[in-house]
Amino acid sequence: MKAEIMIIGLGPGNPKDLSLGAYEELKNNEYVFLRTDRHPVVSYLQEKDIAFQSLDWVYQEYENFQEVYQRIAQEVMERAKEFGKVIYAVPGHPLVAEETVELIIKKCEENEEVDLKIMPAMSFIDVLISSLKIDPIHGLNIIDGLQLPAQQCDFKVGNVITQVYSPFIASQVKLHLMEYYQDETPIWVIRAAGVKELEKVVEIPLYELDRLSWIDHLTSVYIPPVELEGLVGGQIERLVDIVSTLRAEHGCPWDKKQTHESLKQNLIEEAYEVIDAIDKNSIEALEEELGDVLLQIVFHSQIAKENKDFSFSDVVRGICDKLIFRHPHIFSDVAADTSEEVLVNWEKLKKIEKGMDSQTEVLKAIPPSLPALIRAYKVQKKAADVGFDWDDIEGAIEKVKEEWFELKEVYSLAKQDRIIEELGDLIFSIVNMSRFLKIQPELALTKTTEKFIDRFSFIEEQANKQGKNLEEMTLEEMNFLWKQSKIHIFDKNDKNY
Repeated sequence: MKAEIMIIGLGPGNPKDLSLGAYEELKNNEYVFLRTDRHPVVSYLQEKDIAFQSLDWVYQEYENFQEVYQRIAQEVMERAKEFGKVIYAVPGHPLVAEETVELIIKKCEENEEVDLKIMPAMSFIDVLISSLKIDPIHGLNIIDGLQLPAQQCDFKVGNVITQVYSPFIASQVKLHLMEYYQDETPIWVIRAAGVKELEKVVEIPLYELDRLSWIDHLTSVYIPPVELEGLVGGQIERLVDIVSTLRAEHGCPWDKKQTHESLKQNLIEEAYEVIDAIDKNSIEALEEELGDVLLQIVFHSQIAKENKDFSFSDVVRGICDKLIFRHPHIFSDVAADTSEEVLVNWEKLKKIEKGMDSQTEVLKAIPPSLPALIRAYKVQKKAADVGFDWDDIEGAIEKVKEEWFELKEVYSLAKQDRIIEELGDLIFSIVNMSRFLKIQPELALTKTTEKFIDRFSFIEEQANKQGKNLEEMTLEEMNFLWKQSKIHIFDKNDKNY
């Protein structure tokens, strides 16, 4: 004869919600096991002289809930085989937020020696929606508070977070939710829904969630639907979802085949387009181009997530932690009253953070992939941080002159490798001079290149008016027009030509 397990729901907590069928089964069966006796209905069972054994002892023997639930499921299976038939009673409805029942169902499917029957009951969801006066037809997302962040909120509908067992769990839940919701987002905290003597239903701002002393094993949290504009990461979350969709099985063929390597050039180009928008003083273009850069960041994060390396949330968390660590004058008790002191602290903390023991490591850490002028500027700046620098710009200017004469000298020898070396030295010394002038050489050279293009355009326009092609003109003729361009074209910034 097969063994039998009957799983009964004890309802949300009010004895009046215990079904007559459940009461009769509990009353008339010898072997009744409760997952926990920490439930309001248990005192009613005791009043009615219903004998039971609590499995709360399992919670004391294991370190995490997954191990507890596995052990309880195994215990129920073993007792069923031993006694022939057992009742296993759980809070609420057996199939709502009850992981032990899921495990028992799976074990019974694998073991043909044990039959399984489930007696439904009113769930905590039923009384919760009654207490909150909400209609689930508009959407209700139920989340296990112990499974965050694996389970995510759906911002467009109401979210019920179950198993908020303690202030500690509430703190964990709060920290996760505050990654997406505003600190002031109104939420409802519900304890012992439907149990008249014990029920508490309060509305509080999200940031106060873990400050409620009465949170216990009967507590759930409800977050009403929120418009994207009301979220910390609302539009960000939307972008992450869009990129995820584009990369999914039925997504865009181009997006699906991209890799970190294939997207390198895109990121470089988008960053330069941001600089171009700033140079043109175009706020509209800046807004658009910053979005394009953000897309690249989310794209790389999605690829990393698929590879199980990291996620966009990890990227955001990392930069938040870095900013707090490197700003102890704001978030701690370190004094820094000037921007110069801030930068000194920043560099010291960066070396600690990166585990760098020498300044040479700092220099080597500057990416070789940077544009050469920018990298040279940063290398010189890092060397100057430890005192390796000219006293003033005069020393830098003299160095430029020295390198210029050395280049002229090797040029006459026509040795290409020496010419390359000395030309590099000359450019490096000019970068050093620009550093003393507090001018980024990359930007200065870009500006000069644009000026050259404008002047060259003037030459070509004037040549066309004269009915000439540039290829047919002499250098003297073009130089004459070049000088004319200085008169007719004015620099947009300083008006000096």
